[in-house]
Amino acid sequence: MTGRRLAPIADRLELSVVVPVHNEADNVADLAHEIIAVLRDTITFEILFVDDGSTDATAAALMRLSGIYPEVAAIAHDRKSGQSIAVVSGVRAARGEIIVTIDGDGQNDPKFIPGLVAVLRQGQPEVGLVAGRRVGRRASRFKKLQSRIANAVRGAILRDGTTDTGCGLKAIPRDLFLKLPVFDALHRFLPALVRREGYAIIQVDVVDRDRRHGVSKYGLWNRLWVGVIDLAGVWWLIRRRRHVPHVKELKPDADRSVAHDRELFAGRVCQ
Repeated sequence: MTGRRLAPIADRLELSVVVPVHNEADNVADLAHEIIAVLRDTITFEILFVDDGSTDATAAALMRLSGIYPEVAAIAHDRKSGQSIAVVSGVRAARGEIIVTIDGDGQNDPKFIPGLVAVLRQGQPEVGLVAGRRVGRRASRFKKLQSRIANAVRGAILRDGTTDTGCGLKAIPRDLFLKLPVFDALHRFLPALVRREGYAIIQVDVVDRDRRHGVSKYGLWNRLWVGVIDLAGVWWLIRRRRHVPHVKELKPDADRSVAHDRELFAGRVCQ
């Protein structure tokens, strides 16, 4: 599996479901079946799996799936680079106008994908991110405590207005995602970064399930302490955000002595 070229505009789809996976050979087929069952005949979509340097049979399983289902595509990293970088690779290769991310372990239920997409569409252009918020979470008390501590620390520092950034289910316009800075743990700071760009965030309740196969890749170290530097960096980015002016070209009209405006791309300004 190799990286795909960015698709021409004519090949754009309404939705790309981006699924980062690492050593999830036993989970990818069931997850693909579920997503297809939920979305087929309702929206133009693709499922883009990103194999983040798996050492098991994940790559082989994905190649089989892409041969069976036209909606399934897969790319692979030559080495493990982390969930955020896998998501970035998937979004860059995606053809959908809207991106939905979902974890590859099967704990996120695909039945919530249409609801996230609908809320995002209804809220545009003001809303830039719809994030899942897990309720009735099926996890050990210690794992819930880990998430509670990590979310509390992040929320106190960034004040991003979200209570569960660890949920893998998120919907965001592709062009907005591609404007965001790329760094490790990006996926956990999406609400703060999207709010930094001037967009609103909406949280939608979702219900998690038990992991069917394999073991969790994350603990308290992954959720909090490894992200301390990233947390400080995002805080700095938010503090350094400056208003981006609306830029116009002033061009004399041939028939009238007035300015003719043409929109120009302003870019982002951080000082």
